[in-house]
Amino acid sequence: MKQTLYNTARAKATLTVALRSNGTVNGTSVDLNENKDASRSAMLVIHTGTITDGSHAVVLQESDDNSAWGTVAAADLQGSAPTITSTDDDAVFELGYKGSKRYLRASVTTSGATTGGTFGATIIRGFVRRQPISRS
Repeated sequence: MKQTLYNTARAKATLTVALRSNGTVNGTSVDLNENKDASRSAMLVIHTGTITDGSHAVVLQESDDNSAWGTVAAADLQGSAPTITSTDDDAVFELGYKGSKRYLRASVTTSGATTGGTFGATIIRGFVRRQPISRS
């Protein structure tokens, strides 16, 4: 089998694309061991549409049990968690994860928004122990 990205990585939505205004929204959890694929790495990808105003601070959270969540320590990140503002229309941000927890999700806190901004986030699981990655 030829090793390709399709065989070794899988994207899962954590924050659906939506207009966000003031407040905190926690994304859907992503299981790095889904279908026993045992992903050893992950990357959070944030994609924006129109951001009219406000400050949208995105963080990556981790959990051992899909119940108790904490913000990922800087030592387990590659890159910096973005704060999205009105200058970030149609942008893509990437944040690598090299920690060891089983579950990940994005969380965003928006402040100072009148109309807010549209964006979503996806977690890409990769470096699986079982290839090809399951697509079920």
